[in-house]
Amino acid sequence: MTPTASRRDEPPFRADHVGSLLRPRQLLDARARHAEGSLSAQELRSLEDEAIGDVVRMQEEVGLSTATDGEFRRASWHMDFIYQLGGITKAEGDLQVTFHNEQGDIEFTPAALHVSGRVGLEHTIFADDFAFLRDTATTGTPKLTMPSPSMVHYRGGQASIDPAVYPDTEEFFSDLSAAYAEQIRRMGELGCSYLQLDDTSLAYLNDPRQRAMIDERGDNGDSLHRRYITQINAALQGRPEGMRVTTHLCRGNFRSSWVAEGGYDFVAEELFGSLGVDGYFLEFDDARSGGFAPLRYVPHGKYVALGLVTTKRGVLESKDDLKRRIEEASRYIPLEQLCLAPQCGFSSTFEGNDLTYDEQVAKLRLIVETAAEVWG
Repeated sequence: MTPTASRRDEPPFRADHVGSLLRPRQLLDARARHAEGSLSAQELRSLEDEAIGDVVRMQEEVGLSTATDGEFRRASWHMDFIYQLGGITKAEGDLQVTFHNEQGDIEFTPAALHVSGRVGLEHTIFADDFAFLRDTATTGTPKLTMPSPSMVHYRGGQASIDPAVYPDTEEFFSDLSAAYAEQIRRMGELGCSYLQLDDTSLAYLNDPRQRAMIDERGDNGDSLHRRYITQINAALQGRPEGMRVTTHLCRGNFRSSWVAEGGYDFVAEELFGSLGVDGYFLEFDDARSGGFAPLRYVPHGKYVALGLVTTKRGVLESKDDLKRRIEEASRYIPLEQLCLAPQCGFSSTFEGNDLTYDEQVAKLRLIVETAAEVWG
């Protein structure tokens, strides 16, 4: 494949990655000791600092232009953020989510949430975490990942919102957007120029079974994606000048398993035409994710990081196959608007996916090398 498009000096980069990385064993052990009470919070943070320094150097050594902290300080990609919003509390009991893989199903029981007060930003979430990443990265652009505002609603829907607090749901959405807008403004003040809003809802809603589930709980599965796009756009109003914002959409990622299936067709026109982000990280690692045809709706000036390299298995993809699929995608969107990435994070929760550290590094290196050969 002859390079016909230029390198990129701003996010999303030609070779990029979603964010989460496999937690090292010593860090998992440290978190367990902290939970037991035998390791102090200060000692844990010191060990996290060391592990994050190592993983930032790894990203830079393989040639990535993006540096994340691997989400090493989190238990999950979204709830560690959501529970820090004012007005959000943990609900009694757990939810039950069924994930699928080639061997069968596994059950995930994440904690539920309850909107028990007015939603607001009581402090800058992940401020110290981002500041450490910012000061640790040397050649990579520090990227902060956080769940999109959609995730606060999708997890429980209207039933999770106390009607005594929000008799009008529009007030809830307004407060939620305002809290996110303030969070984004503050991150800009801390020097964040690369922000990613992670969102499973806009991918889940392509699955008819998910839309039916939304209908059953009292929300409208056919129109909820439009509500969420409006919500995200409101949160991005007034974002800091120079901040590049991307979103990552996937269909579930827990211990190498997934929840939803289906291409991006159902949400594509509104998603690509109306969502006010600069780029999209989209999973395309298997037939479950559908084809590239929905990319025809991506307007000029926006970028798509093709998630062609799976994080669910350690087997390394071939460069030839990756180049062939990039070429196939370029039939629907110009090559100039494409980038290459893994389909998801390597460790959306602390448990991580079913591959080794060395396999993870090899996949990141493959992405960098393939992108250099495609885009120069």
